[in-house]
Amino acid sequence: MKTVIVDYGMGNLQSIRRALEECGADDITIADDPQSLAAASKIILPGVGAFTDAMDNLNRRGWPVAIRQAVDEGVSLLGICLGMQLLADKGYEGGETAGLGLIPGEVIRFELEDPTLRIPHVGWNEIYPQGDSLMLEDIRPGTDFYFVHSYHFVPRHAENILALSNYGGDFVSAVIKGLVAGVQFHPEKSQQAGFALLKNFLKYY
Repeated sequence: MKTVIVDYGMGNLQSIRRALEECGADDITIADDPQSLAAASKIILPGVGAFTDAMDNLNRRGWPVAIRQAVDEGVSLLGICLGMQLLADKGYEGGETAGLGLIPGEVIRFELEDPTLRIPHVGWNEIYPQGDSLMLEDIRPGTDFYFVHSYHFVPRHAENILALSNYGGDFVSAVIKGLVAGVQFHPEKSQQAGFALLKNFLKYY
């Protein structure tokens, strides 16, 4: 089972690779060539930075067509942090920009009424699974994961919400559609809970 981590110039690549190795993945490639996806069984789409910059990088390097083709052929994909946001139809960080369109919805900035809460949302926060999913097997409601973000994913359909968290109100912290999933938090920085999620992705998707 070959796991490909997409390198488009905006990701925490080595820490994700180490986490995947700890979780039992034994054939991992960090790839900067979209053609690498032809041999992939699983795709990891990481991301740190702004939505518009990320899509510019992906488009310039030819990733969107290759990613969509792989997903259409049944390859599973996990988006992490900004990588989750890129799964949406569009985002507004850096100006309105079309995303990959793999999970219907849009990515908007936090609007917080509580003046004691700061943006970006940084640190440990609880997640609450919505419904049953093997992605969150053995992860109890209220488990803490590590977040760093100023924008959040608003899915068009409730059926695509995998987990919720709260920061001045509920927001979607994980999404799923078929074999495509995304998490707003960083599993590679979330200790045992994060490793449990990565193991579930490797095992079930």
